[in-house]
Amino acid sequence: MASDPLYIKSSITIAGWELTEQFVLAGGPGGQNVNKVSTAVQLFFDLRNSPSLDDRVKANAEKLAGRRLSKEGVLLIEANRFRSQERNREDARERLKELILKAAEPPPPVRRKTKPTKGSVERRLKEKSGRSDVKRNRAKPGGE
Repeated sequence: MASDPLYIKSSITIAGWELTEQFVLAGGPGGQNVNKVSTAVQLFFDLRNSPSLDDRVKANAEKLAGRRLSKEGVLLIEANRFRSQERNREDARERLKELILKAAEPPPPVRRKTKPTKGSVERRLKEKSGRSDVKRNRAKPGGE
């Protein structure tokens, strides 16, 4: 069902023609079914050339994708957690949705520099001089 559009949120929808699915043999549990049926799903999404996403979301998604992104800008999501092809397909689409939602989050607010209060500076210096006195009292008498 790669032809179905993927709804990310109200402002972002990926058209079905942008997604390509390929089914491959999966390892793991499943008995003889593993050797006969291609249940693992490889979901391909051309991230760089997608008209559905704006440039900021594309840049953030490229950072989040890491090694899953090819040199050409195609994102590959492999799903083989489940024994059935349908559940793996849903899992791959859900993981793509999560990645794009994370990339679409607004940037964190800019950090404003603050100065320590006068009282905190005085307390820190008083504490330092107290430690200095303790260490000075540990020294051998007359051995400066």
